[in-house]
Amino acid sequence: MRARTERRTYRTVENYTVLRTHGPVTGDYPGGMEVSFEIPEGILATLLDGVPVPAMSCIRYRQSTPSALTDVGARIRSEMQNAGDGVAFRPGERIAVAVGSRGIARLPEIVAAVVAEIKACGATPFIVPAMGSHGGATAEGQQEVLTRLGVTEEVAGAPIRSQMDTVRLGKTAEGATVYLDRLAAGADGIVPIVRIKPHTAFRGPYESGVAKMLAIGLGKQSGAASTHARGFGAMSRMVPAMAEIVLARSRVVMAVAVLENARDEPFKLVILPASRIMQEEPGLLDEARAAMPRLPFNRFDILVIDRIGKNISGDGADPNVTGRYPTPDASGGPLVNKQVVLDLDTASAGNANGLGTADFTTIRAARRVSLAATYPNALTSTVPGPVKIPMILPSDRRAFQAAILTCNTIGRAPRMVRIRDTLHLETMWVSQALLEEAEANPEIEFEGGPEEVEFTADGNLPDLACP
Repeated sequence: MRARTERRTYRTVENYTVLRTHGPVTGDYPGGMEVSFEIPEGILATLLDGVPVPAMSCIRYRQSTPSALTDVGARIRSEMQNAGDGVAFRPGERIAVAVGSRGIARLPEIVAAVVAEIKACGATPFIVPAMGSHGGATAEGQQEVLTRLGVTEEVAGAPIRSQMDTVRLGKTAEGATVYLDRLAAGADGIVPIVRIKPHTAFRGPYESGVAKMLAIGLGKQSGAASTHARGFGAMSRMVPAMAEIVLARSRVVMAVAVLENARDEPFKLVILPASRIMQEEPGLLDEARAAMPRLPFNRFDILVIDRIGKNISGDGADPNVTGRYPTPDASGGPLVNKQVVLDLDTASAGNANGLGTADFTTIRAARRVSLAATYPNALTSTVPGPVKIPMILPSDRRAFQAAILTCNTIGRAPRMVRIRDTLHLETMWVSQALLEEAEANPEIEFEGGPEEVEFTADGNLPDLACP
């Protein structure tokens, strides 16, 4: 799709300049949101020009975390050989390999290895997207999500069968209907590939993991809507109750459970026969929670995030890292007064879920938003907060200054942290007010600074990088 040309109109109103922006919508973001509003630069200059941005230092944060797996294929072969009689594939069987939208490090490699092992048994695997309402709740959109994650037919070695039809498996004791992807339901076996991790909106023994993929991911949009209908306060009950029905009334053979360390690397990979999924998943969740990335500061004034996206977290930026949760049913992480999001990652393809948890963003990020890609997830989850639009500023500099002005740090310098995204915390910039705390942390090394934050001529920042 060819980009539409941006049209800007300047006019003077009561001695200050107003910029009215129409578009653009680039080819990277088909269906993107038109940004059409007036930015009173004169007023912004009056309010913000006198707000100093503190000097910042570059640090390397080397959080203690389990070591990464080296040979994923070998681990999958070993796990399948040790799984016992609970895992068996027979020649000629058609096996649905369920792959979700959550970012899993080395996902294409993992999928290809699982497909190869199923083929080695003489069975015929095919891939089904298992991502609820993601991908705009369309078959084409869900296949595109897999493509962006690197899971293609050529890489995986198996065809991808994407559609949104489901079958009804029954109802929970509370009356919630349980759905299952029609193609998976008709297969001779189902193998979900999942990452187990703390959820971003609720707490319970089963959060993001196998049970959730069975209840929501494989239920497509219908299953996601049914599970979310009672709100996130009920999710800790709904997810296991619905997963139990899927396990009892379908042909789930096993699940491939991946745990990642603080560096976004798989450190544990477990094959769970269907009979062990509900028993062992809570323990694996505890392991994942202990290994997850976290910021090295428990309380500060401003968190600046260079980019968010659905490819980074289901909520754009992982609330377990930022402390900004979309519901009151989850908690944890740092206490942060103001949050700034500078941009939307290209790979998110316009899905801006999570932007609403920020206080400030930029016109650059707003131009990338596709409402068509963003709204279905919010409507299905029944949580509209993460798709709200925060205060939009014309540049990174103005977003910095607005956050500093409003964080109420009278008489002291603001405690400020800037990160690339919530998957990459090894490099970050911190303001001088945090230096003493940083120096006392043995997991932190200083790489440069303190130095003044340098913005480009248009008021924006270069990519996050240390000297």
